[in-house]
Amino acid sequence: MVRVAERSDVATGVWTVTLDRPERRNAVDHDTLLALLDAQQAVAAARAVVLTGTPPAFSAGADLTGVEDGVFADDLGRVLRGFTTVSAPVIAAIDGPAMGAGAQLVSVCDLRVATPDSVVGIPAARLGLVIDRWTIERVRAEFGAALARGMLMGADTYSGQRLYEAGAVHRLGGLDEALGWAAEIAALAPLSIGAHKVALEADGATASAERFESLRRTAWSSDDALEGRSAFLEKRRPVFRGR
Repeated sequence: MVRVAERSDVATGVWTVTLDRPERRNAVDHDTLLALLDAQQAVAAARAVVLTGTPPAFSAGADLTGVEDGVFADDLGRVLRGFTTVSAPVIAAIDGPAMGAGAQLVSVCDLRVATPDSVVGIPAARLGLVIDRWTIERVRAEFGAALARGMLMGADTYSGQRLYEAGAVHRLGGLDEALGWAAEIAALAPLSIGAHKVALEADGATASAERFESLRRTAWSSDDALEGRSAFLEKRRPVFRGR
C-alpha cells in the first residue's frame, strides 16, 4: 500500500515514501491515506524525504470505490497538510501520471522532480467534483495562477517538461535524480532548512511568526552554525548534526 524506507544506500537521513498499488496505478484509497499519515510520523527525524509511486504512475488519483466521501475528503486534507509540517524537505519524484489526488500530493511537496513526459492534472471538472479551498490556494501558489486555472477550470493536463519550463517542477529526471538531490540536501544544515520551511509555509498567524523566530534564534546559536563558519574558514565540507 505505502512503503516507507530509509535509503542508507544514498545518504544518511534520506527516506522514501512510496505509493505501492501498481495494479491500481497507485490510486489513493482510504487505507492509503491512513498509511500516509503513519508515514509522516515515521519520517519525522529524516533529513530529506522522497515521495514517489511504484511504476507505471505517481498516482492516478483518488480511488473512491467503497469509500465514504466525507471521511475520505477529511483524511485527504489531513494528509496534504501533514506533508507541509514534516520538518525535512519533501521531494516529489514524478514518473507517469499524477492526477487528481496525485497532483494534490505533488502540490504539497517542497520540491519536485519529474520526467519530461509525466502528466499532472486535476480533472475535477470532468467528474462533477470540487476540491477544497485550501488545496486550490496551494495549487495556485505552487503551480502558478495560469496553470492552476487551466487545471481547475479547463481540466487541462501538463507535462513534466511544461511544468519545468513554468518553474513548477524544479528538476527534470526520475527517481535517481530525486534521490541524488535528497542526498545533497541531507548534507545541509537541518535547523536552517526546518526554519526556512516554517517561514515558507507560514499562514500569517502570530503563532507561525513566533515559531519561526524561535527556530531562527536556535539555529544561529547552534553547534551547526559554529560548524558552518568553521568549515568555511578552514575550506572544508561542514558536517551538520542538527544541534
